[in-house]
Amino acid sequence: MARAALNLGVREVAEAAGVSTNTITRLERGEELLPRTVADIRAAFEAAGVIFLADGQSIDGGPGVRLAKPKA
Repeated sequence: MARAALNLGVREVAEAAGVSTNTITRLERGEELLPRTVADIRAAFEAAGVIFLADGQSIDGGPGVRLAKPKA
C-alpha cells in the first residue's frame, strides 16, 4: 500500500531502505523479516512522507498508511 501510494517501484524502495529487491517482494508477500529490516523499510517510507497508523489512532480512515500533508 505505501509503495503504491508513492508510485515507487520495488527497486526504488529497496534502494532507499538499503535492502534487496527480494526483501521488498518477501515483505509484500507477507513473509517474516527481521525486525531491523522492517524498521529500515518503514524508515524509508516515512522519509518519503508516509505516516503509519496503528489500530485506534484517530485519523480519518482507520488503521493503515497515509501520505503526510506537504509542509507549507
